[in-house]
Amino acid sequence: MPITKIIQVSTEHPDADKIQYAVGVLHAGGLVAFPTETVYGLGADALNAEAVQKVFEAKGRPSDNPLIVHIASLENVQQFAASVSEKGLQLARRFWPGPLTLVFQRKINVPNGVTAGLETVALRVPDHPVTLELLRQFKGGIVGPSANVSGKPSPTSAEHVYNDLNGKIDLIIDAGSTTIGVESTVLDVTVDPPVILRIGGLSKEDIEKEIGEVRWTNAIELLRRSPGTRHRHYAPHARVILFAPADEEKFRQFIQQNKAQQKKVGSITYSKVLAGIEQSSFHVILESSIEHVARNLFKALRELDRQEVDVILVESVEEKGLGAAVMDRLRKAALHNG
Repeated sequence: MPITKIIQVSTEHPDADKIQYAVGVLHAGGLVAFPTETVYGLGADALNAEAVQKVFEAKGRPSDNPLIVHIASLENVQQFAASVSEKGLQLARRFWPGPLTLVFQRKINVPNGVTAGLETVALRVPDHPVTLELLRQFKGGIVGPSANVSGKPSPTSAEHVYNDLNGKIDLIIDAGSTTIGVESTVLDVTVDPPVILRIGGLSKEDIEKEIGEVRWTNAIELLRRSPGTRHRHYAPHARVILFAPADEEKFRQFIQQNKAQQKKVGSITYSKVLAGIEQSSFHVILESSIEHVARNLFKALRELDRQEVDVILVESVEEKGLGAAVMDRLRKAALHNG
């Protein structure tokens, strides 16, 4: 495959000709990276089994890891879902477009590669004007796992996609940085009460305000219905270690010990407590708002990887609202590098 082409598209006024070019690539069975409000996705025609297989090959993604299908509106659900529960319909009406993926019973026309052979399919309507226009013109579903090498921090800009997948995909639609920065929440609405399979850009609290009780689950048979739950995800090359703001002395000692061992140490902090300590060789300070942390977390991890640090110390956040999704990503990054 030749060098990946990049086209810049305005978020405010998506160029119809550029969008139509991307639609042509998808109809031809090609791969197109596209922006969403959460992260950049790697798109292929969801009903083209050969194109879907190319997504797995480009990412190095395990074949038992299902894909999310992006659609233009609630009306498109019937193309992929055999049935929709009342709570699923209620949530779709309330939160689509938005960072919520709903898991339904699949139709038989959906390729096994999309669902990892399961009887369920994950659907969402992304809240991004460029990709909504792409979906409307495409007139179908587009699979969209994160547009990165499988297991690494998700891409929040076209540059991140290019760094990971140049030469492996056909096209990148560059519409600037994403606004949320962590993936969608995945909710299984084939069971009652519905079950959160992956926490993301929509909080448990907001979902429960709409439909009442939802549950967490550790059941493998349910977790395998969602990406981001079982395989290596969100992890940089460096080892990731989490610290709470109260661990000021431990944080300081860890930096000193690693420097004494000639290790390159990176850190990501948000609070004044840890920001005031003699810092690591490569230090990223983010604003304390959880929205800013979520939007910039993957970018910071990628930047420290670029500096080839050996270890990254990351300050924990309060685990409520969007903070639950941030801590989910950080724990998985630390788990796979511990």
